Amino acid sequence: MNKQYETVIGLEVHVELATKTKIFCSCQTTFGGAPNTHTCPVCAGMPGSLPVLNKQVVEYALAVGLAANCKIHQHCKFDRKNYFYPDNPQNYQISQLYLPICYDGGIEIETENGKKTIGIHEIHMEEDAGKLIHDEWEDCSLVDYNRSGVPLIEIVSEPDMRSAEEVIAYLEKLRLIIQYLGASDCKLQEGSMRADVNLSVREAGTAKLGTRTEMKNLNSFKAIARAVEGERARQIELLEEGKKVIQETRRWDDNKEYSYPMRSKEDAQDYRYFPDPDLMPIVISDEWIQKIKEAQPELRTEKLLRYKKEFDIPDYDAGILTSSKKLADLFEAATAICNKPKKVSNWLMVETLRLLKEKNREPEDLTFSPENLAKLVELADAGTINSSVAKEVFEHVFEEDADPVQYVEAHGLKTVNDEGALRSAITDIVAANPQSVTDYKNGKEKAIGFLVGQTMKAMKGKADPGTVNKILKEILSENPL
Repeated sequence: MNKQYETVIGLEVHVELATKTKIFCSCQTTFGGAPNTHTCPVCAGMPGSLPVLNKQVVEYALAVGLAANCKIHQHCKFDRKNYFYPDNPQNYQISQLYLPICYDGGIEIETENGKKTIGIHEIHMEEDAGKLIHDEWEDCSLVDYNRSGVPLIEIVSEPDMRSAEEVIAYLEKLRLIIQYLGASDCKLQEGSMRADVNLSVREAGTAKLGTRTEMKNLNSFKAIARAVEGERARQIELLEEGKKVIQETRRWDDNKEYSYPMRSKEDAQDYRYFPDPDLMPIVISDEWIQKIKEAQPELRTEKLLRYKKEFDIPDYDAGILTSSKKLADLFEAATAICNKPKKVSNWLMVETLRLLKEKNREPEDLTFSPENLAKLVELADAGTINSSVAKEVFEHVFEEDADPVQYVEAHGLKTVNDEGALRSAITDIVAANPQSVTDYKNGKEKAIGFLVGQTMKAMKGKADPGTVNKILKEILSENPL
């Protein structure tokens, strides 16, 4: 009889914080830039340079911790994690081991199996390392310290997840919380959110944990889901063959859908942690915590409830709109201007999402203003432009944040509502297409579609299709065979 196995998963999620400057110096944190241009003696690890803590880092860490229902260590400090690697300029990383700023929290996720709380063991602050670039042509590795000293929080979950579905639900919930707080943009493709997966398997029903591996190099939710399934299958196969799983760090190759060993997995004692002598302990007062609590924005769960009451839009719409802070902000601001929530929702959910998918962009990349979206909704709703023209105009709003009113005026796109001009054009088209007229009168309803199309072409797309249909039917009924 085949054994049943249970997967046990915990995540270490690193999030780059949205501060303008690094955690211990005033160098900028912007993504990109020529190698080694966002550096100074502190983040380049020069002897004798002293770190100075960025207060905003502490405030972002507190905000995330409070939103994740964590307790706060009101007296916490930094520690040195010692390891020797080219991307680590000091030969140690400033992190928090003994007293992390946040601990003992949890967030609720929902999957097909219902609701479940995933425990958060701790959230700690630390600095990022530099980045190694491997040059295959020259057969050497180059190091860029622009990222060195960029502030991170590491969110360490409890081993409470049992499937790839739960892992993705947890990550999506975490990402939304952090984005709503404005603490990070959480772009996996730029490395501002990175997840390491700790996974083990055990026989179902046993309490003892199996030997875990840690997987790195995961830069999309799809890759994370595939890595979970792939590593689960690999470990089960080893156990079925009577072999042992080795505790190690593995690198996931998403193209080959397989993981490769990188190094044996270290334990805390391997890093010789000790309190950082250059940094003072952090004292977090009750007043400071209260101030952060009061500044917390409305998160997705509360927003969903409010949308249903305030805007009377379907649950599906509310779910899509609140799945991105950018979409939610655009929706609320545009609705405040034109007071047409369902129409605004439709433009965001249909045309906006279609264009984002076509251009392979995220909602956070949207640059058009709510004012111009509201203007477009008003123009389309008033019949000033027809639906096909509205879609054409929206493409320019999407790409250039064009003013729809000015664009319509400049390009002469207003709907022709002159019934006399329409009737004259339709009469000519009916006269020029006797076969379509005959087909229509012989019961072929589709024939009228051709005549509508010809009329729209003659009117350069600026007629109202409903009005064209109405006049066409009148003219055709006036001319019996």
